[in-house]
Amino acid sequence: MQESLQTKTQLQDAGLQNQINRRTQLIELIKIRREILIRRCRENFHTFCRTLSPDFYLPDRPHLKTLCDTLQSLYEGRLVDDRNNSYKKLMLNLPPRTGKTRSLVLFCAWALGKNPAERIIATSYGDEPANDFSRYTRNIIRTVKNSPDEIVYNDIFPASYISKDNASFEKWALHKQYFSYMGAGIWAGITGKGASILIEDDLVKDMVEALNEKRLDDLWKQRGGTLLSRKEEGAIEIMTMTRWANGDPCGRIKQDKEELKQWYILSMEAYNETTDKLLCPSLLSMESYLERRRNLPPEIFRANYHQEPLDIKGKMYKTLKTYSDVPKDNAGKLLCDRIINYTDTADEGNDFLVSISAIEYRGEAWLIDVYMTKEGMEITEPETAKRLVENSVHYAKMESNNGGRSFARAVERIIYENMKSEQEKIKAGELKEEDRQWNKTAISWFHQTENKQARIYSNSSYVMQHIYFPFNWADKWPLFYQAISTYVKEGKNQHDDAPDALTGISEMISRGQPSIRLIG
Repeated sequence: MQESLQTKTQLQDAGLQNQINRRTQLIELIKIRREILIRRCRENFHTFCRTLSPDFYLPDRPHLKTLCDTLQSLYEGRLVDDRNNSYKKLMLNLPPRTGKTRSLVLFCAWALGKNPAERIIATSYGDEPANDFSRYTRNIIRTVKNSPDEIVYNDIFPASYISKDNASFEKWALHKQYFSYMGAGIWAGITGKGASILIEDDLVKDMVEALNEKRLDDLWKQRGGTLLSRKEEGAIEIMTMTRWANGDPCGRIKQDKEELKQWYILSMEAYNETTDKLLCPSLLSMESYLERRRNLPPEIFRANYHQEPLDIKGKMYKTLKTYSDVPKDNAGKLLCDRIINYTDTADEGNDFLVSISAIEYRGEAWLIDVYMTKEGMEITEPETAKRLVENSVHYAKMESNNGGRSFARAVERIIYENMKSEQEKIKAGELKEEDRQWNKTAISWFHQTENKQARIYSNSSYVMQHIYFPFNWADKWPLFYQAISTYVKEGKNQHDDAPDALTGISEMISRGQPSIRLIG
């Protein structure tokens, strides 16, 4: 009996010891994993960001990893050009609220952890945003644990901590350093300090500054005469800003071919209109994107969310007239000489088909429909025919270059066959006359022999003076809006299909071209 109790006690003791051993092993495993993560944070900037800000650096935000990896590659000299020379200058053009500033703040903290001797100068359009940048960086380094298991900056970089007697939010230093970080506005006149890392964050405040050429000139001089003189030999430079104007710092750098070679450019749009994909739906949903597009002035929206300069210098169409209602008489009846359409078919695989319908009245035009697409002819032919009828077009003119004639004939055939089908149904009593939908229109096709660029340029004044666009045309026809609003007189334009079709509308009116024949 005594031996049985002794054996039972021994078994219990062995079981307890096993539990203790397993718990000890688990604790050791947790410690090892924690240490591995801490070391990984030192080695990898994106891991550092995910650890200190886990609620923001989520797996469904791959653009943040791209941004983090680019910043780390710049810092470590692994960001190289086609000649294997390391870039020392990085330009970041990202939409607002997509993590740009947060990532730069964390980058400054990470760089100071990697090398406490780094000296950072961060500047902005004013003292307040620059001081905020400085304060946020300082506060990351000073973060205190909320729980024993939490990993904070001091766990990752214990040798980098703020000096108690040099910790103001505008300028501060790490322990044993005389200077580590300064945040000041570009106009403050930064003197007396040198920087191994120079950050230029939103040097242009807003649209008002962007359209003030003298202000941009003064900014460029201030940057070159004061700010850049603070760069130490071998320093890295990071410029991040909304692309406001061609005369802003990013624009001027891009205009200087030799200077541009020294810059690595990372540019992202909130929404890619070609692939129909958002940059980051969790930060900016399609609903929010469309809301901003509706409520912001088009130029500001395109600058903020598509990195398109809003200045008008060099643009083909500097000002365009808009309307909130088509022309009507006192009784509310439409005033119209005729409704016209001009269609520029897609000549090559990368071209757009652009079909514009407009109300013509007394030598002017009110655009009522734009169809702009890269879809194949099996889709565009019936869709174009449908739109001609829905818009009650009297006369449609189509370029016949490279297959345009067959396209025009196909559209004509679709309209005719639908008209004929409805007529047969009316005769058979299956459709009432007043319910018919397919009406007569006129279609002509021609071979365009005139120089496209010359036509667009020579008709641009007429377009600006006599053609009216819906007040919300940026929302109604975003691809068309982008093509027209960014088309420049000189330089490379990505596409000219939209300006070509718009020019066609102006020519139809200014030259008084008559309807040629009616289908049916």
